[in-house]
Amino acid sequence: MTTAEDGRSAHWEDEALASALGTGVVTGDAVVLELPRASAALRILAALLDALVVLAVAALVLVVAVPRLAETNTSTLATVVAVLSALVVVGIPTTVETLTRGRSVGRLVVGTRVVRDDGGPVRFRHAVVRALTGVGELWLLTGAPALITALSNRRGKRLGDLLAGTVVIRERAAQQEVREVVMPPELARWAASADVGVLPAGLALACRQLLARTDKLNPTSRERLGAQLRADVVARVFPPPPSSATPERVLSAVLAERRRRDLERLRGQEERRRRDADELQRLPFGG
Repeated sequence: MTTAEDGRSAHWEDEALASALGTGVVTGDAVVLELPRASAALRILAALLDALVVLAVAALVLVVAVPRLAETNTSTLATVVAVLSALVVVGIPTTVETLTRGRSVGRLVVGTRVVRDDGGPVRFRHAVVRALTGVGELWLLTGAPALITALSNRRGKRLGDLLAGTVVIRERAAQQEVREVVMPPELARWAASADVGVLPAGLALACRQLLARTDKLNPTSRERLGAQLRADVVARVFPPPPSSATPERVLSAVLAERRRRDLERLRGQEERRRRDADELQRLPFGG
């Protein structure tokens, strides 16, 4: 990728995300969720509630484990306590965020959620990065670096969010739906054979933003942005679309095809999970 392309990608990443997270988050289904980023007060309250839960679990684990290890030597006891503490402090947040897609006990109470920068649900790698970073910035340093970073960052991100590529949003807000991105019939065959899964998150989000706001943009700005986005998309997609296709039709085709492939992949994963579950049920356990 050239320096100019890097600059354009960074531009779309910055502008699209700033626009999206200022008024809402755009999902992969081209639905704008009016979910503004969580305030510092909500995040602090959620963090305190989560910390209480983690400390309660840690205390329970230690109460159960330490008496059983009373006869071991001091170094072994210290090692076991350190391992258990790490599992509780890192393992619990990672597991909870992964399974609940960005929620936790504290966030559930205050109505917030962690999402990826592109608005999608967090996965294991995002959760573990946030949890590992949280050991230092939240536990060892009592949250001071997290608070300073969140207050100085325009998206309210702490260090863990910056490293993981996530942001905390408010869920309890109105939802506004926009028209779904539909595959243009004349581009369906091209999109099905094209490599459309290589777009950066910021560029894909910028495309969704443009398509969601076409009727609200000045015609000149709409044409200019459409042409710029088409050029950036075509530079990353092979084979290129027909030259006669308009920018908005090309963007619609790429986003619709990406969504179709994502849904197909999810259906395949669900089918594999069902087959695995059926196989496990047929195993002669205890026989």
